[in-house]
Amino acid sequence: MADKGEEQRRATPAVTPSVAPSAVPSAAPSAAPAGPAAEPPVPPARPLDSIDRDILRILQTDGRASIRSVAERVHVSRANAYARINRLVEDGVIRGFGARVDHERAGQGASAYITLKIVQNSWRTVREQLQALPGATHIALVSGDFDVLLLVHTPDNRALRELVLTRIQSIPEVLSTRTLLVFEETDLGPRPDRPAELA
Repeated sequence: MADKGEEQRRATPAVTPSVAPSAVPSAAPSAAPAGPAAEPPVPPARPLDSIDRDILRILQTDGRASIRSVAERVHVSRANAYARINRLVEDGVIRGFGARVDHERAGQGASAYITLKIVQNSWRTVREQLQALPGATHIALVSGDFDVLLLVHTPDNRALRELVLTRIQSIPEVLSTRTLLVFEETDLGPRPDRPAELA
């Protein structure tokens, strides 16, 4: 897959973060004005105990498990299980409930990891635009030779090419891209035979 040309790497050098996305610092007081307003701080999650971790293991393995089933398996009352799950949701520990999908069988036969170099301090702006892309399933701000790692699933290679060349490379803050086609993938979701999960 073609990358943006070298002439597009001339602008402001891409950020190469050495910290986690949530800890990306704003500009120092003496530096130039920052871009978009900083995101509001997320309150810290309350500590998890062994029952909370057991609940998370159950829901990761079977997101359709009933409150009664969860309560019986962790040996607490239904009210206690319900309250704990609500707290995990409120604290952002559980971000949602969904299905693990076989993308090829669901009609998305082309998958790729796309690496991006972006303009310094443009992460939040770029993230918003990447989140709106059809087929985007995972976005990460990373350290190393590139700045962003994006996983996409599309119906075919033509749709993938259109996504990269027309949609992603038209984002002004994207300096260059590289596309890594996925030939085969395996979902390593939580399984009962992994007792160390969330330990």
